Amino acid sequence: MTAPAATGGERRLRLRAWLRRERLLLLFAALALALALIDPRPLADYRRWLDLPTLAGLIALLVVIEGVRASGYVQMLAQRLVLRVHDLRTLALLLALTAALLSMLLTNDVSLFLIVPLTLALSLQAELPRLRLVIVEALAVNAGSTLSPIGNPQNLILWQRSGLSMPAFMLAMLPAFALLTLLLLAFVWWLFPARPLQRLQAPRSPARRPWLGTLALAMLALTVLLLEHHRSGLAALLALAVFAPGFRGVLARVDWGLLATFAAMFLALGHAAQLPLVQATLGHLDWSADATVYFGGIAASQLISNVPATVLLAPYTAHTILLASAVNVAGSGLAIGSLANLIALRIDGSRGALGAFHRISIPYLLLAMPLLYALLRLLH
Repeated sequence: MTAPAATGGERRLRLRAWLRRERLLLLFAALALALALIDPRPLADYRRWLDLPTLAGLIALLVVIEGVRASGYVQMLAQRLVLRVHDLRTLALLLALTAALLSMLLTNDVSLFLIVPLTLALSLQAELPRLRLVIVEALAVNAGSTLSPIGNPQNLILWQRSGLSMPAFMLAMLPAFALLTLLLLAFVWWLFPARPLQRLQAPRSPARRPWLGTLALAMLALTVLLLEHHRSGLAALLALAVFAPGFRGVLARVDWGLLATFAAMFLALGHAAQLPLVQATLGHLDWSADATVYFGGIAASQLISNVPATVLLAPYTAHTILLASAVNVAGSGLAIGSLANLIALRIDGSRGALGAFHRISIPYLLLAMPLLYALLRLLH
């Protein structure tokens, strides 16, 4: 028996809901199209800006994490966690520290693909300020990944340019990591009261699919390994090949709109960074000055995100650690400052998420930015 066709009113409601959900996609797509018309470039430039390796890595992660979520394992872990943690502040601190630790080992975006679904599952087990927890987790992975040369793309780029060993790079980034993490924990302490968790009545045991869970966890480990070795294309092909034959429902639930948003964002921001006006402005600044490198890195990250800002500014300065500190602290502030922020808010999916994020992230940046600069000046 076929479902009745949607009425005109229902179609309009669905269209409005889609437009609200995909407003970032539409914004970046419009900007990319406008720049292509105003400043046409060779096709090779667009391929470079599109950053296919990153998009392939996102495909692999989206598919595999959806498999983990569909298996019921995340819901089972959430149920056990709620039974063992008794107050909201402790839970928030635990989630923030876990997110920060994971980001040192698995990169900031991979960490969010693990911790945010767990938070969503927790919100079904107890009454929680879910969006606030997700926002803190986004800030936590940005803070935690600051320490590791492989914790985020900007660190990997600047570590390779610095010529430092891994321990030496981590030691140089320790002040930024320590300050951002301590400040974040202070924010968590302030944002979340130490009230008892209000568990929902009679939580049902989640339905589990052990075969899917085992497969998805094995694929997650393989995907992370391949991404660490810069084989994102192979990771995407394997994820699609493994899940397409027997688990098409997993592929159907993948957030392909997030992938399209990032593709449009890469095209728009990559093109914007190469505009003659932008290049001329950068060429007139004094990049031998610490303040220019630090505040310039933060400002550029707020406009075009911290990874494109790193690529744009790295050739102008030899102060790689200072630039690394700047683009890492700039992961807070505006949501566009770090792709991790957009990933977290997209997975959460709450209405008003951007406004809620900025009410926490902007004060965090405004405190962290001068404190870190003063600390770096004091140490050096």
